[in-house]
Amino acid sequence: MSSQKKRIAIPGSEKAMLHGARLMGASDPNERIEVTLFLRPLTPTTATAENGSLMPHERKHLSREEFERTHGANPADIAKIDAFAHENGLSVTETNLSQRTVVLSGTVQAFSQAFNVTLNDYQHFTGKYRGRTGAIEVPGDLEGVVQGVFGLDNRPVAKPHLRRLHDQGGVWHSAQKSVSYLPTQVAKLYDYPASVTGKGETIAVIELGGGYNINDLNAYFQQIGIPTPQITAVSVGGGQNRPTGDANGPDGEVMLDVEVAGAVAPGASLAVYFAPNTDAGFLRAITQAIHDKVRKPSVVSISWGGPEASWTAQSLNAFNQAFQAAATMGVTVCVASGDNGSADGITDGLAHVDFPASSPFALACGGTRLVGSGTTISSETVWNDGAQGGATGGGVSDFFALPTWQSTANVPPSVNPGGHVGRGLPDVAADADPVTGYQIRVDGENTVIGGTSAVAPLMAALTALMNQSLGTPIGYLNPLLYTKAASTPGVFHDVTTGNNGAYQARAGWDPCTGWGSADGTKLLAVLTGKAAAAARR
Repeated sequence: MSSQKKRIAIPGSEKAMLHGARLMGASDPNERIEVTLFLRPLTPTTATAENGSLMPHERKHLSREEFERTHGANPADIAKIDAFAHENGLSVTETNLSQRTVVLSGTVQAFSQAFNVTLNDYQHFTGKYRGRTGAIEVPGDLEGVVQGVFGLDNRPVAKPHLRRLHDQGGVWHSAQKSVSYLPTQVAKLYDYPASVTGKGETIAVIELGGGYNINDLNAYFQQIGIPTPQITAVSVGGGQNRPTGDANGPDGEVMLDVEVAGAVAPGASLAVYFAPNTDAGFLRAITQAIHDKVRKPSVVSISWGGPEASWTAQSLNAFNQAFQAAATMGVTVCVASGDNGSADGITDGLAHVDFPASSPFALACGGTRLVGSGTTISSETVWNDGAQGGATGGGVSDFFALPTWQSTANVPPSVNPGGHVGRGLPDVAADADPVTGYQIRVDGENTVIGGTSAVAPLMAALTALMNQSLGTPIGYLNPLLYTKAASTPGVFHDVTTGNNGAYQARAGWDPCTGWGSADGTKLLAVLTGKAAAAARR
């Protein structure tokens, strides 16, 4: 039996009890659960390093089929997992070579013995969860084969990064000296390409709760004079399009994402991947979207996340590898950078960045306060409404190293003890302050919502517009932003006023709004090479 074999701890799998949680007792040993194993690739993904500095039309992206053949899981490793499952009374319910995942099902008792963990039930102010502490162990013959095990612990891992402008009375204009915009008006202020609609592109939207109501969407798009885009709900790991009926809950996130992306890129198809809010659910939604051979998304929008310090290293590495796979296949990943300033909601006196925005393969999207009309921006500052009102996330990663493409951006050392120089975020920013928020319809109610949650689908929609115009997917946008775009005058509206707590805005890149907000038409010109050609004339 595998239980008698030498055991090896999976690096980075150590987990602690949630702060403030209370032990309730042992989990029901007979409860049946599903657990996702993340496996090593046939060969590591390195193509992005070669592609990074190339223009979109020069890049060579792998098809999803090519990626599976070269960088998917090894069938021999799948066979090892199958034998391991059989030895431990577990069943293989799903295998996916391209996603490098195997889903096992079985009882809590069987999983506890198979991975040498103790599973307990805990009570936390966020709800009850099944949890573990310490590391996960596998037999020695699976050392290196299994890079992560997800789902033994089912605590919520992420929050939606949205902020609703309250006391609206169900209308779109309040008396709080606020201004609100339709997503199309924000796109006009940022000069997004107007001659394309995103036709032929698919935007994947990741959701970990809530749902959309198609009648609300039809009413919203009719109100703003745009045909309702093609929208498909995709169920992942038991997740469903399940509206709660509470406009203050996760429905607000789902509707914000769909309505922003759909309004700005109405010709694009939207595929909304619903998954449980667990590390296993989040990872499966991301990998399924990236590797979806049917819908073939060219861009992924993620408006959920949590403080980097709250994730295990196995999670950080698995998500990062998934985003690297996306880059290899020409898929751009846009992620909200958080709504709780430089502390990211943690009260330990340290600075924290939000994950998965902190992945070097994600386009981290920060937030601004935008005031303007028509095509004229009057002012744009760092979004920071204080502890109650929220502020853009941003800072310096304590986990991910400084990427080579960020080496000339003057990323400061972390303000935390030790002054670690790591991946700086965000990369770009856009309107996120609810005081200058987006006019949205949720659960039959017109309201105004902000948060960096709005910026991820906004940038995803811009990417879809640019992909259509270029006739090829951009893919990994970050290196081009820091080289070609940053060196071209006028591509970014540099935001130099404000702070997000520990970090101050400044000329050039900063840990509040990155390079600032993008002028969509000028960014497209850079990516087509027209900006460089004009500069030479």
